[in-house]
Amino acid sequence: MNLRRLTFANLLVQAAIIVTGVTVRVTGSGLGCPTWPQCVPGSYTPTVQQAQSWHKYVEFGNRTLTFALTAVAIATFVAVLRQRPNDRASRMLAAVPFVGTFAQALLGGVTVLTGLNPFTVMAHFLVSIAIVAGAHALWVRISGTPEIRVREQMLLDVGSRLLVALATLVIVLGTIVTGSGPHSGDAERPARLGFDPQLMSWIHADAVWLTGGLVLSLWAYARWSLRNPILERRTRRVLEIVFVQGAVGYAQYWTGLPWYLVAVHAALAAWFWVAALHVRSAARAAASA
Repeated sequence: MNLRRLTFANLLVQAAIIVTGVTVRVTGSGLGCPTWPQCVPGSYTPTVQQAQSWHKYVEFGNRTLTFALTAVAIATFVAVLRQRPNDRASRMLAAVPFVGTFAQALLGGVTVLTGLNPFTVMAHFLVSIAIVAGAHALWVRISGTPEIRVREQMLLDVGSRLLVALATLVIVLGTIVTGSGPHSGDAERPARLGFDPQLMSWIHADAVWLTGGLVLSLWAYARWSLRNPILERRTRRVLEIVFVQGAVGYAQYWTGLPWYLVAVHAALAAWFWVAALHVRSAARAAASA
């Protein structure tokens, strides 16, 4: 298979499991399969006798996707070893989703066996974010970056670094907000972080506003100062996602955090993270031109 397409598929499935994982949580399906690695004692698949209703299928579906992730991660790693035997950086990046997927499976087991401990649930999400970063870096390295020449590189470099840092902060705060709210992953186990959800929501929103201001500045800089269409397009995409993400965030806050809006918010968070990394990759390409 074409290595570029394979690394993109690897990135896609790693981002997709973030969405399905959050869906498990916000639908209260975290213990749909109450044991690990089996779904119930004596069976790796859901059984008719289970008391978890439809939740067992949601949780089992997320577990099943892990096998797809593993297959793609292994295929990517083997393809890189074969096609880029002397490219040490690519081999190391290919190992991130390969090793990370297995680590996530184990962490998922710990999460179930500890009754959805909120800290392990947070770690589950954040490890996925780190794996996506590695998968994105590999895809960019294999695909190559367009030639980007700009007159001033320092502001772009600093701004793109700050964007990734703020994106990380926004995502971490988002996990704390969710961990402080009503979506514990199971209605009968309301184990929470103990923070005031309203206060954490405000802090999270402030970080989003700060990030939006930075992205708006980067977009204006790329459009009118650097006059670079690639940078303009990538920063505009992040700006659009931040706008939609913020709208969904306020909507879910004022409507009592319905699960479907929280799931959409998480999907946008994964998209936002990849888009922010894409801006950073363009800035690095400009610096090395």
